[in-house]
Amino acid sequence: MVKLNKIYTRTGDDGTTGLVDGSRCPKHSARIAAIGAVDEANSAIGLAICAIEDKAQREILTRVQNDLFDLGADLATPAEDGDFSPSEMVLRMVPSQAEWVEQRIDALNERLEPLTSFVLPGGSEAAARVHVARATTRSAERAVTAMAAETPVNPAAAAYINRLSDLLFVLARVCNHDGRADVKWIPGANR
Repeated sequence: MVKLNKIYTRTGDDGTTGLVDGSRCPKHSARIAAIGAVDEANSAIGLAICAIEDKAQREILTRVQNDLFDLGADLATPAEDGDFSPSEMVLRMVPSQAEWVEQRIDALNERLEPLTSFVLPGGSEAAARVHVARATTRSAERAVTAMAAETPVNPAAAAYINRLSDLLFVLARVCNHDGRADVKWIPGANR
């Protein structure tokens, strides 16, 4: 369990931040941008939870929030020689976390009619908030792939953030009365 007695440390005043292994990293690095983008996605999901009445849907998103903290810890832990094995001292994302997301996508998607058009991010307030979380998660995925261009990233972490936006898309449709309140895109409607 993490224990935080002091919130500020002053160690970042020089423009660096500490990583899990004790090393320091510039706050403007791709690694810290990815960690920050994951935090933004987590916050957007927290806001979405506030508008969702269904307990099972809130529980899905609460579990996702916890997984996103795991993801942040994974990204904040440089891998020695590309070894992404979890251990008692190193928290890593594992394939079963992305598999759980896939299972939720499949279960939720069963209740939906197939799409005949793209949908606009709206409908109900809950769906709109989940769409914001989806778009924020896509941004986090881009940040993680930018990090991966500079330093190795755990494949399980990359898979998780990629699947998550799909889960949020399907959940947004569920929040729109199982897709019945989706707002359909009409190409060229305002020409």
